[in-house]
Amino acid sequence: MKNEKNISTIISKYGVLMVFILMFIVFSFTAPNFLNVRNLLNVSRQINTLGICSVGMTLLLIAGSIDLSQGYQLSLLNVLCAWMMAEKGVPMVLAILLTLVVGALIGVINGVIVVRSGVHPMIVTLGVSQALNGISFLFSNGIPIYGFPDSFSKLGQGSIGAVPISLIIMVIIMIIGHFILSRLPYGRYLYAVGSNEESAKLAGVNTGTVKIIAHTLSAFLTAIAAVLLLSRTNSGLSSNGAGFEFNVITACVLGGVSNLGGRGTMYQAVLGVLIMGFLENGMLLMNINEYWQLVVKGVLLLIAVVYDASMSRSAERVKKLKAINSENK
Repeated sequence: MKNEKNISTIISKYGVLMVFILMFIVFSFTAPNFLNVRNLLNVSRQINTLGICSVGMTLLLIAGSIDLSQGYQLSLLNVLCAWMMAEKGVPMVLAILLTLVVGALIGVINGVIVVRSGVHPMIVTLGVSQALNGISFLFSNGIPIYGFPDSFSKLGQGSIGAVPISLIIMVIIMIIGHFILSRLPYGRYLYAVGSNEESAKLAGVNTGTVKIIAHTLSAFLTAIAAVLLLSRTNSGLSSNGAGFEFNVITACVLGGVSNLGGRGTMYQAVLGVLIMGFLENGMLLMNINEYWQLVVKGVLLLIAVVYDASMSRSAERVKKLKAINSENK
């Protein structure tokens, strides 16, 4: 029995890491040029959008919320920043700052509607996503927007030595996310609200404010990711973020962040991002059909969600057994 418990503990703690290592080894032998330094640097640039957005989504999931408008936030903010610079001649720094402000405002709107209406955040943000999609196309007319200052491309394409600038930005944001969750009182509030909102209220936590801040931070980080994406691709396109929230949620839940709230760490989110990033890259190098890639991602998300639900049920059973045992004593 002890051996079985030890094995299950090891799997629960290091299972995802083992999956990542195994996947990395398999692609090293099967995917051409997978271990090529240039390929690894390309992956580090490509995953920055996913990584930054995953930090925001992790905060939301831990708080027991979610944002299905994140992909279309990315699209709109990407196009908005491009439109300001290319069409209206707004200076680069000002355009970036305005994009970040608009991103934060979208988050505030999402959070306020979720808290004030009492409607499930999945429904609210799904409706918001359609509005954002329409606004994005009103700015772009479905046509890519080009024509930015040369210095702008350095954010997404430039490097400091051999290290991409976008990777440095992503790592800094992930460290800040970890600091929020592990060191700040707000991080404890997120876990409390996600674990049991009613108990958090009774303990004096302003649960509405906690959720609004989480939505605001998530959208603000999405705005940063949108600017970096635009800098890397040099093209503002309304379809750039369509469905991207699916990748973000998959990365978070796959890493071990609970979609039911109250559980998860930034380390787990980072691990999920790495798995998704190298999985996409490996399948691409192996010339796997893009539709099969979608199938693989869907199956991974399904497995992660089912596993998360089973872990939550087992944790609840353990709590009930402990409560019963304490009463009997």
